[in-house]
Amino acid sequence: MLQQFPTLDNENRLWTSGYRIIAGLDEVGRGAWAGPLFAAAVILPAELPELEQCLAGVRDSKLLSPRQRIRLVETIHQVALAVSIGQASHEEVDRLGVVGATRRAMCIALAGLSVSPEFLLIDALQLCQVDLPQQSLIKGDVTCLSIAAASIVAKVARDELCLQLDREYPGYGFAQHKGYGTALHRQCLAELGPAPIHRRSYEPVRALCELWSSR
Repeated sequence: MLQQFPTLDNENRLWTSGYRIIAGLDEVGRGAWAGPLFAAAVILPAELPELEQCLAGVRDSKLLSPRQRIRLVETIHQVALAVSIGQASHEEVDRLGVVGATRRAMCIALAGLSVSPEFLLIDALQLCQVDLPQQSLIKGDVTCLSIAAASIVAKVARDELCLQLDREYPGYGFAQHKGYGTALHRQCLAELGPAPIHRRSYEPVRALCELWSSR
């Protein structure tokens, strides 16, 4: 099966229709059992003729190795007009739900942009609280270049934080599983109990919290 590479088709359509400042948004960490959820916003330049060539290799962050992501995030920062990152804490994920927390992180990322966008391209989500024209794209991180770039930026930033969490909460393996529900993470939870940065609304974290509180 041939791998699909993201293109500028959506951006080109909007640039042609008069929008010049278009932000692509994506998130990482929705499914993680611990740690914050990250989102990123990336604005690519409309005036760079060889933009796709400059960002060759950019695709959905899940399809890239850590080494590839680190190399590409440097290129994205060099090429983009603006890049910004937002996050929602594990408490906000528990309180707002994963969709609400995703919207919060994306709004923070938008607010941090040094250039004000005119249109938003968002991976599988609408930001109803943002008064800007926007389009939700299913599998946007696979098909849309600015969203794919945002997915890499968010992933690299979250992975870096997980390395810090690994030092703050030794024994849980955050450097390896990045908070996701691997066999290693499940084993560490069973042995140590939930850490302060675990999402209490997620299973099996909730069940383990109840088990440990009854001891």
